[in-house]
Amino acid sequence: MRPMEEIIEAIHRAETVAVVSHVNPDGDTIGSALALKLGLDKLGKRTALFCQDRVPDRIAFLRDAGAYRRPENAGDGRYDLLICVDVADEHRMGRCQCLTERCARSIQIDHHGTNPNYAEMNCVDAKAPATALVIHELLERLSVPMDADIAACLYVAISTDTGNFAFASTNPETFRVMAELMEAGLPLSELNRRLYRQREIPQVLLTQRCLSSLTFHHGGDITTMTLSKQDFTDCGAMAEHADTLVNYGLDILGVRMTALLRETSVPGEVKLSLRAVEPASVSGVAKHFGGGGHAQASGATVKGSLDEWLPRCVEAMAKALETGE
Repeated sequence: MRPMEEIIEAIHRAETVAVVSHVNPDGDTIGSALALKLGLDKLGKRTALFCQDRVPDRIAFLRDAGAYRRPENAGDGRYDLLICVDVADEHRMGRCQCLTERCARSIQIDHHGTNPNYAEMNCVDAKAPATALVIHELLERLSVPMDADIAACLYVAISTDTGNFAFASTNPETFRVMAELMEAGLPLSELNRRLYRQREIPQVLLTQRCLSSLTFHHGGDITTMTLSKQDFTDCGAMAEHADTLVNYGLDILGVRMTALLRETSVPGEVKLSLRAVEPASVSGVAKHFGGGGHAQASGATVKGSLDEWLPRCVEAMAKALETGE
């Protein structure tokens, strides 16, 4: 039986489902999970949403975004199915890993090529521009009728993971699905404004601080930017306000790779966000540092300081450019 068919059969048999999004959630994991949850609701399933971290404010308007719970608030309930959505490996579940013991069977739906297929049932399509495209196919095959709420969730997921339809991963199927979402009543102009044209003051201040750290390396092929915890404090910003800042380092003529290194709320922890322009790839760099992702968009979370990791990151990116690996 093919992975998708096995998952469909398991969903039909289940009555209770726990849906998990990854740590430090982005638009794809939240939008995809919410679309799945709304679809499962229509099938009469009792569905619970879990994530160890809060839903970013800019996408908190999505239907049922307020239904997310922390794993420690799961109570003593048990579930027929655990479905991890856009969770590239078990560690990305964070504290939600504790839910595996409360679920009879496990499923994961993802699109990261570095995914190790950690669940009992795995549907990983590395060619999909976003996990939302896989969720769309699943809902279609489950005969879930599309509506404006599900369409909005899928749009947020697809558009954020394709750089607003600008990344090289964006394929014809992306636009075929978008046409269906618009036919279902997707308020495209309104949601596009919310996601890409409105900026909160802390985000603008953090952008200024981030750009002030912009540095060129390797003859201008590579750029880096850094953000400390103090930067976030000074700007009154949260982690989610840094989500798209890495792209500023890549959108410079002649730059082939970039990295944004930022301190997290955990002492001694640094998050690396890596981007590249085809044919260059940063997935090998991320994997070398214990992370993962896609060829042109990857990341890792490491232990140490910004001063320690900045030269290591530059060295690894330069090696990747020189070797093509």
